[in-house]
Amino acid sequence: MATTTSDQMLQRLHQWGVRRVFGYPGDGINGLMGAFDRMGDRMEFVQARHEELAAFMACAHAKFTGEVGVCMATSGPGAIHLLNGLYDAKLDHQPVLAIVGQAARSAMGGDYQQEVDLASLFKDVAHEYVQTAMVPAQIRHLVDRAMRIARDQRTVTCLIVPHDLQDEDAVERPPREHGTVHSGIGMTAGRGVPAEIGAPGTGVPVATRQAGARPPWGGPVPAEADLRRAADVLNAGSRVAILAGAGALHATDELIEVAQRLGAGIAKALLGKAAVPDDLPFVTGPIGLLGSQPSWEMMNGCDTLLMVGSSFPYSEYLPPEGQARGVQIDIDGRKLALRYPMEINLVGDSRGTLQALLPLLQHKANREWQQKIADHVGRWWRVLEARAMNDAEPINPQRVFWELSKQLPDGCILTCDSGTAAAWYARDLKMRRGMMASLSGGLATMGPAVPYAIAAKLAYPDRPVIALLGDGAMQMIGMNGLITIADRYTQWRDPRLVVMVLNNGDLNLVTWEQRVSAGNRRYEASQALPRFAYAEYGRLLGLNGIRVDHPDAIAGAWEQALRSDRPTLLEMVTDPNVPPLPPHVTAKQMRSYAKALMQRDPQAMDTLIATAKEWWDGIMGGRAERR
Repeated sequence: MATTTSDQMLQRLHQWGVRRVFGYPGDGINGLMGAFDRMGDRMEFVQARHEELAAFMACAHAKFTGEVGVCMATSGPGAIHLLNGLYDAKLDHQPVLAIVGQAARSAMGGDYQQEVDLASLFKDVAHEYVQTAMVPAQIRHLVDRAMRIARDQRTVTCLIVPHDLQDEDAVERPPREHGTVHSGIGMTAGRGVPAEIGAPGTGVPVATRQAGARPPWGGPVPAEADLRRAADVLNAGSRVAILAGAGALHATDELIEVAQRLGAGIAKALLGKAAVPDDLPFVTGPIGLLGSQPSWEMMNGCDTLLMVGSSFPYSEYLPPEGQARGVQIDIDGRKLALRYPMEINLVGDSRGTLQALLPLLQHKANREWQQKIADHVGRWWRVLEARAMNDAEPINPQRVFWELSKQLPDGCILTCDSGTAAAWYARDLKMRRGMMASLSGGLATMGPAVPYAIAAKLAYPDRPVIALLGDGAMQMIGMNGLITIADRYTQWRDPRLVVMVLNNGDLNLVTWEQRVSAGNRRYEASQALPRFAYAEYGRLLGLNGIRVDHPDAIAGAWEQALRSDRPTLLEMVTDPNVPPLPPHVTAKQMRSYAKALMQRDPQAMDTLIATAKEWWDGIMGGRAERR
């Protein structure tokens, strides 16, 4: 029985299946903190080191479990700090509820301390639903609507709770009279997370879910007539390319069967990296600026494009308009025919739609197209290995990821940050069944790798987790997250959490963008990072700290970190001059790069040599004699 509105809010969240809230306290939410204390072990409050970290954790919780992630912050500055992590959730279509405090109702509109117009502040990021509770009778339906809309629309919602309302007596059931709302939870059929993998309120623990499977959101399957139209297009194609995104993470078997039936290849958007394993010969891997050469070649050679659960934004990496007929499957009709003029657009869950489509697809006897793709893929892996083994000063960052790929534990969870780390993550790591992986896709913000890893470990304490990031993101907020890791790791059944930082002293991706996109030389004042002893800092916190500055020690360091009895900070001292070459270099990019070098870029000769090595390996297909 709830005694205060704060008690009622937490108990209602518990009824929705929420067991963990990420946040940071403050006097604007003291009533809610008291309610957490009274909840005991029924609900965990995870104290982050900063509200931005809390929002990232809530987003990651949603990504890795399929549940609504919940974060909480005090009024004013605390609420403001949530925004970047909430935009990460919004742009990656993740269900997250933010609960924030506010000045007392009697003070609102009086220019009171920490009073911010929170409804306006959150109106964009939580545009589907942002509401301020004004009376106790609202609490039940505000929580119900915020949770339902977040889950159903895969979006961010926000509840604003004034400080003085938090300690008022709860109204369990609003009076049955005009002007009241009587909401409920109940079962939602056709949407939401199926009970067998842990729907809210089912009591199914996270640990029992199928390893590596992102819970499907469910949804309608297109009408049979529409499915037949799509099948006609796909059956007519002789060179079919498939692009899978985050919306297809739970459709692994269906994607593979479609590809095998149509003799197609599968490229993966960055958020869909775990959609299909990389050991299949027709999987071309990543697409786009951080993509693979086989994906580029497949898109430019296909006559039919099947896009499943992806809103990949870069049209220059899709087939030229008019070259291919298109079929797209997406749960959100607003995303259809947005990136390519599709001929058939199907609104539906990717797994359910592919299952319904498969009986209508004809087996293609001619395997010439798929074999060509497989040949390109085999060559590409040899190119990547050759590039990873190139000499660098002191370590080639590609080799860090190449060596990790060979040692990835079964069922591991990978998180990555934005920057050049994302390029090597996209290309060099071979995903296997049962693994999960994510990063900030739509927002591409710096900072989420460590909080993502913490949230993953809290949800799956018996699985190894690996965070991959650069020194810029580590200095920004990653080091703060390490404090939380050090504080909590003794509670995990499997203590393995490896945080790998590329220490190159440079904001590296922006440096390369300055050269290749803007035609400017590296600007020292904006790009150079302060020196920092990352491994020593890890040891100071009581973690395992390993510093590697020689290529021969990379494999052994990964082995040691992945066998450690505690989390490890793995510091790789890498060469900032190794270029993250796109799969196709345009004439404009070449002119800009040349212009930057002629401006006496301080690393002009080193970058030129490193680029030449990458180019040569690409030309030779990895068959060049090792240097």
